[in-house]
Amino acid sequence: MSDITRESVEHLASLARISLSEDEVETITTELKQIVDAIAKVSEVATDDVPATSHPVPLTNVMRDDEPGETLTHEEAFAGAPAHDGERFRVSAILGEEQ
Repeated sequence: MSDITRESVEHLASLARISLSEDEVETITTELKQIVDAIAKVSEVATDDVPATSHPVPLTNVMRDDEPGETLTHEEAFAGAPAHDGERFRVSAILGEEQ
């Protein structure tokens, strides 16, 4: 059983300058005990012959190599645009003011 107490939760809350109600202190104490107990169970099983892992499935990079290729001309890029000035796409202001 973990040694998370009501007093330790209240102390941590005061260090973090968090105001907790009596119900919140009770709930957090119970939840922290459950978390610490779950971690203790995992620690019991983790032995030296079990390699540490950050992800249960091995990950590999599935991205292709970044190689330069053909790009669109300005005309091709602007062909489907509702508005442009020949250099840039024109869009409506998003901050409520025109620039």
